[in-house]
Amino acid sequence: MMRTCIAELHVHTVLSPCAEVEMIPPLIVHEALERGINLIAITDHNASANVGAVQRAAAGTELTVLAGMELQTREEVHLLCLFDGIEQIKDWQAAVDARMPRQANNAEYFGEQFIVDETGEFIRSESQLLITSAELSLHEAVEGVHARGGIAIPAHVNRSSFSLLANLGFVPTDVTFDALEISRHLSLADAPMRFPQLRGYSLIQSGDVHRLDEYLGRNVFKVEAPTVAELKLALAQQNGRRLYYRSTRIK
Repeated sequence: MMRTCIAELHVHTVLSPCAEVEMIPPLIVHEALERGINLIAITDHNASANVGAVQRAAAGTELTVLAGMELQTREEVHLLCLFDGIEQIKDWQAAVDARMPRQANNAEYFGEQFIVDETGEFIRSESQLLITSAELSLHEAVEGVHARGGIAIPAHVNRSSFSLLANLGFVPTDVTFDALEISRHLSLADAPMRFPQLRGYSLIQSGDVHRLDEYLGRNVFKVEAPTVAELKLALAQQNGRRLYYRSTRIK
């Protein structure tokens, strides 16, 4: 039986130095449910230490929390890396950590990087600078995500920085993306007209949620279960799975 998943696949926590202090697990979960969203992905910058806390905060609710990361590649392109579970993201995190430059975070300049528990209580600060590029090419990163059963989606491709179109000038055809993400500032209808390079790709639209009021909830998946395998089918419009969009933001 098919079910409807209203999804926000690009959500940050207080582990991302650019996120607001309100982005703690219980508030992330509460706000998503208040807006009728039942599927989110936690995608902190080059990091995943708060994924488990958000999953525990969502336990017993209708909200499914995918394990994810917003990787910054060698080309300074942001890539959403989405997985079903903790073991996959831990394995991917280890691969990313091995290719990160050894540089300490300057919290006064870049912002705090907090690891918290499911209640939002402070555990520790992440000392590694997260707002930087891993020594992984876009091609290597996508291959690595797929090898671990994940989904790879270039983030906010229409933005003027840290995006495919800004940094590369095109969508590479030798890399197999599962979809492309556009930002809140571009309508889904206008996207292929303003950016012809996007034609032929499945598109998702995300709020790139750094504050609680930035949820969009535009992506609607018709799937049998809220899993990466099912989302892949929906993104490809295969086997009766579908991706479509809400025309207005969920209040």
